[in-house]
Amino acid sequence: MQALTGKLSAGMQRPSRGQMVVTNVATPSKNPTSRLAKRSKVEIIKEKSDYLRHPLMEELVNENTNISEEAVQLMKFHGSYQQDHREKRAFGQGKAYMFMMRTRQPSGLVPNRLYLVMDDLADQYGNGTLRLTTRQAYQLHGVLKHDLKTVFSSVIKNMGSTLGACGDVNRNVMGPAAPYLDKPEYMIAQKVANDVADLLAPQSGAYYDMWLDGEKFMSMYKEDPKVTADRAFNGFGTNFENSPEPIYGAQFLPRKFKVAVTVPGDNSVDLFTNDLGIIVIMDEEKKELKGFNIVVGGGLGRTHRDNDTYARLAEPLGYVDKDDIFHAVKAIVAAQRDYGRRDNRKQARLKYLVSEWGIDRFRSVTEQYFGKKFGEYVPMPEWEYKDYMGWGEQGDGKLFYGLYVQNGRIKGEQKKAMRAVIEKFNLPVTLTPHQNIILRDVLPENKDEIMAMLKAGGVQELMDWDSLDRMSMACPALPLCGLAVTEAERTMGDINKRIRALLDKVGVDAETQLIVRMTGCPNGCARPYMAELGFVGDGPNSYQIYLGGNANQTRLAELYADRVKIKDLESFLEPILAAWWTNRRPSEGFGDWTARVGFPAVKQLAAAAKPAVAAQ
Repeated sequence: MQALTGKLSAGMQRPSRGQMVVTNVATPSKNPTSRLAKRSKVEIIKEKSDYLRHPLMEELVNENTNISEEAVQLMKFHGSYQQDHREKRAFGQGKAYMFMMRTRQPSGLVPNRLYLVMDDLADQYGNGTLRLTTRQAYQLHGVLKHDLKTVFSSVIKNMGSTLGACGDVNRNVMGPAAPYLDKPEYMIAQKVANDVADLLAPQSGAYYDMWLDGEKFMSMYKEDPKVTADRAFNGFGTNFENSPEPIYGAQFLPRKFKVAVTVPGDNSVDLFTNDLGIIVIMDEEKKELKGFNIVVGGGLGRTHRDNDTYARLAEPLGYVDKDDIFHAVKAIVAAQRDYGRRDNRKQARLKYLVSEWGIDRFRSVTEQYFGKKFGEYVPMPEWEYKDYMGWGEQGDGKLFYGLYVQNGRIKGEQKKAMRAVIEKFNLPVTLTPHQNIILRDVLPENKDEIMAMLKAGGVQELMDWDSLDRMSMACPALPLCGLAVTEAERTMGDINKRIRALLDKVGVDAETQLIVRMTGCPNGCARPYMAELGFVGDGPNSYQIYLGGNANQTRLAELYADRVKIKDLESFLEPILAAWWTNRRPSEGFGDWTARVGFPAVKQLAAAAKPAVAAQ
């Protein structure tokens, strides 16, 4: 890939970057000893691991079907979680251990070859399905321990990676999925997402020691030289000198770190739910890159009945010129690395540091690592949520086709049909932030045959899906996720049918969209706290109900009710929907209405609607 930013001006060299601008910032101060006095158990495991090697390396080759808790923590950094299939436990034989592998796919871009390999691995070593995630990656479930090395090495050798897909590092970097080759800003956003993923990838070599016996697999892909140079630059204390991990050090980050990149107006990536959001700013003609707006401090994970944990949206930090984006990213990561809490993992995300300090103090500290002031945040148009489903033009004479995948689970006949199309026409694909998939580089003359092949395989066209299904998301939850307390993915389709029946009953037309999201625990992987109607599992067949998110994903939903049993869905929800439809403003969405009138009014109006609902 070619560099975005071009060459430095004559006479300017990176090692003397601190002299390039007149700045008034201090050098980074030391992390207060109060934040280092007590560390969580995971911090000790990381520190003693020799950069993510031990005891995982030893345990992968023993005869056990599982690995220890210490190795589990390290395995996350390599891109895998140990899981227990709760419904396959044999009586008297304990847990049914298996592993979930997650890939790293910046902007969701997947070469044709990797798609076919993942499809094969799912059948040969997984549970026969591929799961698309809400962060544009794959999850492969059901891998047994003795097959891990085969699966990981196959991914690496076929243009893929799992490095940093989990763990206390930068996770998969999201980018707009739209394959608009005639819109430079979209191409730049995808390029920056890939570069940031490279910039923040672990560097120690433990990944290749583990899965390729130390051989760093050579491929046609080469890291942008600017990424390499800017990672090495340490003019303002962002790096550990002479460390195998120059940015992360031996203890890596306090918790996971999530990044998304997009263009003004396109919030397909749920930008404000990330620790760091990067927005491409072009010149007035939208031909040349000028720089980037930056937002920080978003994140959705929380813990039930713990008010010190909460969902939070990112807020503007400032603007940087195009040549400085990697240095700015490093500065933000370094501030979180040095000041984020390491004693309490529930309070360790960047959002809590920004909340504690306030954005002005966080900006000031980050500028010490950056070496200059952030510029003023550039005004932008209103945000819009886009999913890029259906047919579209790429801008190079070819087409793309956004294919809806219910809850992101590719399985059965749909899996076979998609494989056949992707293989026959040699198509690359893009995984979307909404758990769907885009077929790219389609020749116009192949469009009809592709549709015929998909239809023959039982793949429904977009028009055949209810808009509730299209706009909803659910996490995998039971039976594999160890954090799940109730269902999500397996019950989402039925829940949508029940909600559709209620909408029909109160007179809501089929064209009116309602964003519904569901998770089996409060960690928020399917982003329920951004939904107009969010279900968050809080017990067996029981959910917290969140209301008030909006269509463009810029407002948090708020907790409306606790411990709502799914069997009571109709009696709970129907009066609320009836009250909305009766009292809304013209074209006012459900989330906008609940946010505007407030929950006391929602409850009052819903109570008033109950007699009419009961009489129907």
